[in-house]
Amino acid sequence: MAHIAQIWRHPIKAHGREPMVNARVETGRGLPFDRQWAIAHEAAKLGASEDGWHSCRNFSRGASAPLLQAMRSSFDLATNTLTLTHPGKPGLTVNPDLAADQARLIDWLADFTPQGRPAPKSVVRADNAMTDSQTVSLSLLNLASNAAVGEKLGREISPLRWRSNLLVAGLAPWAERDWVGKNIRIGSAEFLIRKEITRCRMTEANPDTGLRDADTLGALRDGWGIQEMSVHAVVVKGGDIAVDDEIEVL
Repeated sequence: MAHIAQIWRHPIKAHGREPMVNARVETGRGLPFDRQWAIAHEAAKLGASEDGWHSCRNFSRGASAPLLQAMRSSFDLATNTLTLTHPGKPGLTVNPDLAADQARLIDWLADFTPQGRPAPKSVVRADNAMTDSQTVSLSLLNLASNAAVGEKLGREISPLRWRSNLLVAGLAPWAERDWVGKNIRIGSAEFLIRKEITRCRMTEANPDTGLRDADTLGALRDGWGIQEMSVHAVVVKGGDIAVDDEIEVL
């Protein structure tokens, strides 16, 4: 039976990740505190936005700064503080909503930007979640599909490369692609599987080192003629989800 093996959130878009055991999700919203903040770069064009969402092109991301992939995070809800760690430098704890801490964070992030790329400039808080798609969702990854990509590459690869929220075990490879357009139930919540997720070069970077060491996009293209991996899951009925919850296709 397909079930949730892991739950991950990424409080700052493309900057760190942390595991969760359970969560309460709400209709039309992302995983709590997932992509709650994003780091706008010097070339960002953040115009007026009715829903507070902005294109990923405005933010620092692992596609252009692969070292970000190795960042980890830990969010403390009680104090609204976020601790970021990286193998390349000492960690940092900040409140991402305080101006003084935002300045400290931007300074701490400067070393991760390759020469010639726009440097981080400011912290942006999302009204909902600053996901890549304007229709806010959780991302669901089939661990068997990740293993199939690893087999194509001739090595095991971490599923954390794909920065998904829900990691699913118990499925055949690529079975999640058949869920597009269908609803699923996890715990007491229900989701619409809206579409597949087109991937970028961030997935080439190792989540332990931040170094590009696997041609994930080439493996998808050569093996299956696609650039998609995992699917968007839009919350259509709020509820509680947890690791080990079974998944029912409705």
